[in-house]
Amino acid sequence: MSLINDKNALAFEFARLCSEAGSAIMEIYNSDFAARDKDDASPVTDADELAEKIILAGLEKLLPGIPVLAEESFSAGFRPDVGQTFILVDPVDGTKEFINKNGEFTVNIALVEDRIPTAGCVYAPARERVYIGGTEAWAGALKAGDAIRPDQLAPISTRARPAGGLTGVMSRSHADAATLAFADSVGVTERTSAGSSLKFCLVAEGLADVYPRFGPTREWDTGAGHAVLNAAGGAVLMPDGEPFLYAKTETEFLNGAFVAWGQRPS
Repeated sequence: MSLINDKNALAFEFARLCSEAGSAIMEIYNSDFAARDKDDASPVTDADELAEKIILAGLEKLLPGIPVLAEESFSAGFRPDVGQTFILVDPVDGTKEFINKNGEFTVNIALVEDRIPTAGCVYAPARERVYIGGTEAWAGALKAGDAIRPDQLAPISTRARPAGGLTGVMSRSHADAATLAFADSVGVTERTSAGSSLKFCLVAEGLADVYPRFGPTREWDTGAGHAVLNAAGGAVLMPDGEPFLYAKTETEFLNGAFVAWGQRPS
């Protein structure tokens, strides 16, 4: 079986690359680094660029010839022909969290096939926690730069919908009125906040039930978390319940509103 067909093995390889990139990220995180503004006014640091370079080199060895859509390369003007099978990379998701040093930033790699994420890894190096999703999902401890140790991982799955009301996870930096209104409409009675793609992971490991997002994101922001959540038994849908798809070249990979569910709404 080729690696691209063994989704669990591929997701673990993504985790290996995330750990390698995480080592370089943490060196910068623990230094007196400076942030800069990109052309779209979003912040970037040396960590974003170095981590992406490490990941891209690793992916070229791992899956040669598979197109890669990566945030910093895209910002620099690179537009790959993604086709039916491609890889999404966000080297530092939650750059604001990185700059604020609250630890809630992640490294993200995902495989997309036929417009759906099928394998992915979300790694939070400052928290030393990794989430891996292929056909199954795991989470556990991982120090930046270390090898993946299966004995430090445990299977994760979404929880049944609680009878007393849902727990909704919201963006720490981007919650808006539409998101809050949707949360109220589906029965969210408790709210928790998190940065970056960790919001998907809270739903995947059964610590929350729903993550609505009405503000703009790009596909590299969501692909890895989506893959982990799918593997844990959840789903990411559009607010009307239609599938949430990738390879949106017509919008330059800009996502519309979505809702990440632990259990699909009935």
